[in-house]
Amino acid sequence: MSFLDLDRLTNEDELIRRNIHRLAEEILRPLSIKVDRMEPRNRIALGSPLYDAIKEMKRMELHKIHLPKERGGLELTNLQRYIIDEELGWASLGFATLIGVDAIPFTIAALFGSERVRDELVKPWLEDTEGKYIGCWGVTEPEHGSDYILAFRDKDVGSFGRGNVVIEHDGDEWVINGQKSAWVSAAPICTHMGLHAQLKDGKSLRDGAFVIMPLNLRGVRKGEPVDMLGNRDCPQGPVYFDNVHVPDDYVIVQPPFYEVFSDQLLNLTSVNMGAYSVGLARAAFEEALRYAKTRVQGGKSLIEHKNIKLRMYEMFERVETARYYVRRAMDYVYTKFFIEQSFATPPRYARAAQIYAKKIAFEVAHDALQVFGAYGLSREFIIEKLFRDARALLIEDGTVETLSLDAADDIIQNYGL
Repeated sequence: MSFLDLDRLTNEDELIRRNIHRLAEEILRPLSIKVDRMEPRNRIALGSPLYDAIKEMKRMELHKIHLPKERGGLELTNLQRYIIDEELGWASLGFATLIGVDAIPFTIAALFGSERVRDELVKPWLEDTEGKYIGCWGVTEPEHGSDYILAFRDKDVGSFGRGNVVIEHDGDEWVINGQKSAWVSAAPICTHMGLHAQLKDGKSLRDGAFVIMPLNLRGVRKGEPVDMLGNRDCPQGPVYFDNVHVPDDYVIVQPPFYEVFSDQLLNLTSVNMGAYSVGLARAAFEEALRYAKTRVQGGKSLIEHKNIKLRMYEMFERVETARYYVRRAMDYVYTKFFIEQSFATPPRYARAAQIYAKKIAFEVAHDALQVFGAYGLSREFIIEKLFRDARALLIEDGTVETLSLDAADDIIQNYGL
């Protein structure tokens, strides 16, 4: 297998790559196919192979990769983080998304939470190898999806309407009411949510708070998992809050820092989604190449037909260019945030990494399925799942249109001429 040939991987880099790819190929991908073909309720039921995948990722400490070592994370380089993300995307977009959102509430708590919060929530999550603690990211709502992304630069934010989930101070606690949408990744199985909520007296979505929300509190209710076209191996479902009380220090971020924080958090999620997308694109390319070498049609293998040769080259070109840009963008974002501790990283580079890689993943999966012909429409080959997952990517973590508008606002307002 050829991987990152243009980079000079150290022995440690190569060892990480091989170990994660072994996990991806031998364990995660087979489990993801099983979960993908199950009914929504069965995917989250006790005994589901979904939990086997979570345990394997936790045992490999993949939930820790975004934290610096001094906060309980692993001593990884930015390239090593990228390598892990791409391999996870190659294995399963759903599992990659799941372990990604799992890290959000606990990583934020580790970085910005009180000592009590770190002891009560972060420490057991860091030590967990059985999937007892699972995080998710509660952003989208019935009336607010990708417009949350535009809220921090769009001049018309006041016309977006109020948030569905509202939070207000009550003595030494906070009270939360409202609903998060059916599209919250990992919500049906998670134990804690990184929750975005609008302040009751806030004027717009910009006036919000980020809360570490234990989902076993009185007043929290989860809805049924939804049946999705793609990304089925990361269950999604709604969460309802009815007069839920949380301690004061569980509200990690408030105005005026909330606006800056949300923007920088999306930088981090964007480059990770970009890496997952490259992994999915690579998986589709490799499946098509393998199939084209073995499938005989028109008296010779597919790969001997010139139109297939050209298609394979074009897929390779897309995967490599996406990989290069996303890797550079991830290095830039992680260096700015974790090493320079900057909260002023312009979002256009991270957004572009996610947008470009998502588009590439769908284009490559589309072309790869075309190479398979009618077989690509059947469940006999994984390309059918990869195509569905690639289509889901164009919406997941923000639609490509909204992400593009957000990047455009940053370029127009802040690009130096």
